[in-house]
Order: sequence, then structure tokens, then C-alpha cells
Amino acid sequence: MQLSTLARPAALTHPRIAFLGLGWIGRHRMQAMADAGDIEIVALADPDADAVRAAAEVAPDAATGHDLRALLDQEPDGVVIATPSAMHAAQSIEALEAGAAVFCQKPLGRDAAETAAVVQAARKADRLLATDLSYRHTQAFVALRDLIRGGDLGQVHTVDLTFHNAYGPDKPWFRDRRLSGGGCLIDLGIHLVDMALWSLDADGAACLSAHARAGGQPLPDDPHVVEDFVLATLETPQGTVIRLACSWNLPAGRDAIIGMDAFGTNGGGAVANIDGSFFDFGTWHHQGTSSHQLVAPPDDWGGRAGADWARRLRQGAGFDPEAERLTVLADVLDDIYCKAGASTDAAGTKAGLAGSAAR
Repeated sequence: MQLSTLARPAALTHPRIAFLGLGWIGRHRMQAMADAGDIEIVALADPDADAVRAAAEVAPDAATGHDLRALLDQEPDGVVIATPSAMHAAQSIEALEAGAAVFCQKPLGRDAAETAAVVQAARKADRLLATDLSYRHTQAFVALRDLIRGGDLGQVHTVDLTFHNAYGPDKPWFRDRRLSGGGCLIDLGIHLVDMALWSLDADGAACLSAHARAGGQPLPDDPHVVEDFVLATLETPQGTVIRLACSWNLPAGRDAIIGMDAFGTNGGGAVANIDGSFFDFGTWHHQGTSSHQLVAPPDDWGGRAGADWARRLRQGAGFDPEAERLTVLADVLDDIYCKAGASTDAAGTKAGLAGSAAR
């Protein structure tokens, strides 16, 4: 289908959804959308035949294939993309130009240039575009955002964010910058930067300083090496200081340390994971030396971002200007990489640390 023939989206009773990339995360998002109801899974594709067979147990009537072209032949209303990062931008653009809305795993692109190209394609096609910035949909982070935006903390001047993962990705492409766009920063730190900008309703942030390490050493001039530890300090146009730390394979004494602290002139607020969990979070409102818990587990939030995209697709949503913030987010990540010693170009490479390519 040519872009010029596309009509504006209409409300859909059961959007026809295709799924590209059927590893653990792809199948999990597919199951979550299926459980939320009101979608029809029409096509499944992955180069791994075993992954396709596993996904077909959830959607036995779906067409199957190995690539995006097989999905687009079914003329779906939307495509969910969970492939390696280097493929995200090109696959998203191809799906959008074919008339499908897109829900893509993060990062949407390996740098701001790739990300901006996808956003431009979505705007031109007037199709709904979203990425799986899943922490926006946790009750814990929503509660802290509401404290910040509601003025309960007064003027927020400092935000600290942490995401330390005692493990690390198990697929080799994650650790090849040409294929991933980066290491723990683009994998985990992207959530931290997004939480800060989203909670503060900030239009961006400048990186004041950044340090990146690989195996405890400064990053080498090697396109196949990515960072496994990052510290960075940012500042918003309003003067709020944002400090973030993220890592893979850190000996943290628990599975993960994930949290956000916001400090203002009238109080503080915090989100922290419970007992090292990747999934359970609490929220606290601090006033002086007292603290009141606002949110506690359980909270089944993992599939909400995709379910929200599907809901908006049912309502006939076209291009959402909120997608412009994806480019802002990518700009901040590029700035951090630059301050840490890597300059970023529009081809998805980070000179001195990187290369280019596919997931």
C-alpha cells in the first residue's frame, strides 16, 4: 500500500494486530494485549521457527512468517515490533508507510536521527506511534509524577534516578554497539531519562557531565564494546538537576536496584523497588523526617503500555504529538553519550565507540 493512498484512521471494534519478533518480550506483550481483549491477532513473524510455534499457541488462527513483509501482506491495522534495536527504525518506517500503526520496543532508534525519521514517518502517515516505555504505566511512578506535577513537593530542584541490574542481557547483539546503539544507558537509562522528563513535564535536558565504563575501565575505541556502567548529571531548562546511574552486572547484593527520588521546596517523594524485585514498587511522600507510603505492590503493569496503544487504536487515534517527545528523549541520550566520550551521528553510530546496523 502506498503512503499517498492512506486514509485517516477510523475507530475499530477489533484492530487487526501483527507481531514481529517473538522472543520472551514479544510473546509477553502479545499475551498481555490478547488478555486485555478487543484485538484480533492476524499475523506472527520471527526468523526462529520455534518462537513462531510458541506464539501460535496463543493465536492459532494467525498467519505466520519470517519477516515484516509476511505481516504486511495481511494488511494489519497495527504492528507490534520486538526485534533487535538496529532494526527498529527501518521496520517501523516500513510498517507506517504501509498504513499500519506501530508499537515498538525501546529504543525506537539507535540515535536521535533514526528516532526523528520514524516520528516523521508516523506524522506523514497520520498513524499512531508508541514505544514500550513501560514504567509510565506503573502505579508507583504515576503516583510520584502526580506529586510532582500537582505541586505537593513545591518547586522540585533535584531528581535522582537509579537502575542497577545485577544481571545483563543474554543476547550477543546487546553488547555490540553497531546492533544495539549502546549498552546499559540505552537499555536501562532510557527509562530513567524518560521518567525524569515525563514527571517534570520537561521539554528536554542538557547533559552537564557523564562517565561511562566497560568492565570498570573507560570505554575503548572499539565498535563492538558497550558501556556497562553510566553516571550522568543533567539540567532541565527550568533548572532542575537530574542525576542518574545505571548498570549491568553490578554486584548490588540483590537482583536490582531501581528507584527515583524527587526533592522540592515543600517535600520529597520516592519510588523504590521492593526486596530487589524488577516488578514490585512502592511510593512514599516525605515531609521533613516523616514519610507516608502511597503505593505498595501488587501491580500487574508489564503489558499496560501495549494495551493502552491498542485501546487508542480502537478509538481511531492517528498520529499523537506526544511521539515528538521520543526524539527529545533520544537527543538527551545522545548528549550523555557525547559527554561520556562518544559523538553521535545520524547513521546510528557513535564515533570512537561504535558502528551501525541490525537486531
